[in-house]
Amino acid sequence: MGRSCIPKCKTARLMGWLQIILGGLVILVSILSLTRFYYAGFFLHHEEICQHFYTTKDVNIGFDAKALSDRVEEVLDMLETLQGKLELKEKEMEKNKGITLDKKFLGDEIVRPLHSANVALRQIRLPKMEEGGGNFTVKEDPLINYFVTEEIRKYITSKENRIGNGNGKINLYGSDKVYNTIGHACVLHKKEVEKYMDYDIGSYCDDDWNLAQKLMLNGCDPLPRRRCLTRASKVYDKPYPINESLWRMPDGRNVMWGNYRCRNFECLSSKNPKRGYSKCTGCFEMEKEKVKWVSNTSLSADFLISDVLAIKPGEIRIGLDYGIGTGTFAARMREKNVTIVSTALNLGAPFNEMIALRGLVPLYVTLNQRLPFFDNIMDLIHTTGFLDGWIDLLLLDFILYDWDRILRPGGLLWIDRFFCKRKDLDDYMYMFLQLRYKKHKWVLSPKSKDEVYLSALLQKPPRAI
Repeated sequence: MGRSCIPKCKTARLMGWLQIILGGLVILVSILSLTRFYYAGFFLHHEEICQHFYTTKDVNIGFDAKALSDRVEEVLDMLETLQGKLELKEKEMEKNKGITLDKKFLGDEIVRPLHSANVALRQIRLPKMEEGGGNFTVKEDPLINYFVTEEIRKYITSKENRIGNGNGKINLYGSDKVYNTIGHACVLHKKEVEKYMDYDIGSYCDDDWNLAQKLMLNGCDPLPRRRCLTRASKVYDKPYPINESLWRMPDGRNVMWGNYRCRNFECLSSKNPKRGYSKCTGCFEMEKEKVKWVSNTSLSADFLISDVLAIKPGEIRIGLDYGIGTGTFAARMREKNVTIVSTALNLGAPFNEMIALRGLVPLYVTLNQRLPFFDNIMDLIHTTGFLDGWIDLLLLDFILYDWDRILRPGGLLWIDRFFCKRKDLDDYMYMFLQLRYKKHKWVLSPKSKDEVYLSALLQKPPRAI
């Protein structure tokens, strides 16, 4: 009789402890809610006193109250679900006297949800109150309560400077704290961002660059930094030396092919309709790439590099190639002792890897991003294959002004075979001419019955103050 009582006593004791823990969590949530109400002035019934200590602007500035409410609701839902599971299990145990709490149920259905609810409660950031000028104002990082994943919350929380060497808290940037940035559009893709930031610190990252690129293309750019180790191909070998790499197909073992349709460079041939990308036909075939910008074609819109450099002899030293490609323009310019940085996205093929394996510099940016260069530094900006008649005029306007910002006075903007429908040509011509650049070359050439090519070589005016 005594032995049969032991399992029941253990079960009753366990259920008792779980109910105590749940009760404590509910009390904690209530205290946090009451604290929030207190700071918001709900317990000050005298209107003049409330206005003296608080104003609507002071209380709400920089603090996302809706996000906090959503987070509390999430925790309450988790606790309610957990309570329901416990009650259901209790009834089942009462009905079947021989049932005991097995380890798997306890771990999967009780301990882990309880741990998640505990973590979620700890993650809730109530607004910090600071006194100044007689009023209490809210001091809070925006969006801190919007995200659930702890790693991204740590990332976006401001990092106050440490005191050292008697210099106080002001850093070399003249600020008392550092804010890590993520694109504001990240709030529209909460699940994807949290998936991207869900990893074990210090371990290997997932092979999820494709997820990251989708976020970038949707405006969540720049992405938050991560504290995990990037994976590489298990059979990675050293790249070819620079005197070979410019015009030799790279070793396919140096690319991780998991997120592409193709699994080698041979598959990326222009003859393969299932190669996985549509732009830049033949750009993974060296024989076709070698003739670009160095040999005459039947198309008048094709300019030669030698002719462009002859317009500014000795002045073109550094530049940016903005488009889709595998670095051939940069390779040709390197042969002319000109350093070119090539923008690239991996749109269906390893464009970034290809450029780097050729010994050139890929810049992984989207149209959404302000270029990471200072003002008035580039001698040349070249664009081809990326901007054409699909682009919105307002977006193109922002892009052109950013190019103008980094292009030095007297620098050249090379519009290479931009194409659009004939009916839209006047609109795009106005966009390119609005900055009043000097025309060195301006060529229109038919592409099809309804489309036309535009190639131009324009020089930025000095604009001296």
